[in-house]
Amino acid sequence: MRCQEQLEQYLRQQQISYQIQHHPLSYTAQQIAGSEHISGKKVAKSVVVFADNKMVLLVLPAAYRVDLDKAQAHLGVQNVRLAHEGEFQATFPGCDVGAMPPFGNLYNIPVYV
Repeated sequence: MRCQEQLEQYLRQQQISYQIQHHPLSYTAQQIAGSEHISGKKVAKSVVVFADNKMVLLVLPAAYRVDLDKAQAHLGVQNVRLAHEGEFQATFPGCDVGAMPPFGNLYNIPVYV
């Protein structure tokens, strides 16, 4: 199932109203915010990291960068590093790289906002 279809199915099952918003091809969440004339603080992005070798999804405003030291402290782990695309692409089947939804429960990945 494609990523969008899976997400829409989940939202319908949870009876969550949603609206599909199309935007030009973008490579960052901050670019999406700019193209939509929205503050980068109001657009969420998903960042995949490994916390002590366990895949974790961090969700933060598009305008922010992950502070790995702070993430390590908040997660209570010894090591946090950004994941490479090749390490998580198979975890999000049907999703474009860089377009992972912040619903880790659909992929058995813990999510931290």
